[in-house]
Amino acid sequence: MRKLFASIALITLAAVAAPVWAATQTVTLVVPGMTCSACPITVKKAISKVEGVSKVGVTFEKREAVVTFDDAKTSVQKLTKATEDAGYPSSVRN
Repeated sequence: MRKLFASIALITLAAVAAPVWAATQTVTLVVPGMTCSACPITVKKAISKVEGVSKVGVTFEKREAVVTFDDAKTSVQKLTKATEDAGYPSSVRN
């Protein structure tokens, strides 16, 4: 009986203490090079192709992109590289 309780306690502890490796993050990128109302379409397509991105909203008026992504699959650096490769360098809004 004592071994059974020890096993259950160990399983419970392992489940509670399991580390969380990935987290969903949201970042706002400033994209000053957008000069027309068609530019956000290109920026959105470029960011959407990055693995791990789950949501993208691009606003021409604010010249920004709000991106939600899985940080275990991608990074802010990969997001800004995607916009730069599409012809629209970006940086993180402070």
